[in-house]
Amino acid sequence: MNKVLIITSKEFRGYFDSLMAYIMLFIFLGLTGFFTWLYGTDVFYTNTASLSPFFQTAYWTLFLFIPALTMKHIAEELKTGTIELLLTKPISYWQVIIGKFLATWLLIVVSLALTIPWYITIANLGPIDHGTVITGYLGLLLMSGAYISIGIFTSSLTQNQIVAFLLALIGGIFFQILFSMLASVFDGTLGNIFEYLDLRGHYDNITRGIIDSRDFIYFLSVIFISLAGAEASLLKKNLK
Repeated sequence: MNKVLIITSKEFRGYFDSLMAYIMLFIFLGLTGFFTWLYGTDVFYTNTASLSPFFQTAYWTLFLFIPALTMKHIAEELKTGTIELLLTKPISYWQVIIGKFLATWLLIVVSLALTIPWYITIANLGPIDHGTVITGYLGLLLMSGAYISIGIFTSSLTQNQIVAFLLALIGGIFFQILFSMLASVFDGTLGNIFEYLDLRGHYDNITRGIIDSRDFIYFLSVIFISLAGAEASLLKKNLK
C-alpha cells in the first residue's frame, strides 16, 4: 500500500509541476462557473435553487478533459522507457496502475471540492435538495473513475499520447452515446445488455438520488475491468 501511495503522490505532484493541473482547473472552474451562474442557471431564471446546470456542464467537461489527463500515464513511459526503470524496483504492474489511477482521481476530487462554495452560496439563496447535490457529486466521482480507468487502459496500448487520447475519447463515446443508441435499436437480451452498458443511464440514476447497488456495481466493474486490462496489456508487452 505504501508503494501505491508513493506513486500516487509522485503522479499527483507531477500534475502541478507542469501546467496541466492549473490549465485543467482554470478551464473547468471557468466553464462550470459560467454555465452555473451566468447562462441558463435555475437560480436567476426560474427562481429555484439548483445545481443542475453545474452537474450537466461538469459532466461533459470532465468527459473531454479526462482523456487528456490520462493519455500520457503509460504511453509516455513506454516511449521513454522510464516504466522499465520503474519496474526494476520491487513494484508490480498493478501498483503502478493503481497509483496513477488514484492520482488522477484525486485531481478530480480537488476540482470538485473547489466548487463547494457554489453549493453553499446557492443553498443560502433558497431551499435546495441537499440529497441530490450529494448524489450529484458522487455520480461525477464514479463517472470520472470509470473514464480514468478507460484512459489508463488505452494509454497502455500505445506509445503515442495522441493515439491514447483518441482511443480514450472513442471508448468514452461508446459508453456515453453509442450503447444507448444500440439499446434503442435492439430488443430482447441484446438490447438489455446495451442498456446496461450505457454509462449515462447509471449516472442519471445516481444524480437523481436513486441509490441502487446495480449502478455502483456497474461503475466499479468498469473501473476494475479497465485497470485489469491495462495490467494485462503491460504483461503482454513483457516489460519486466
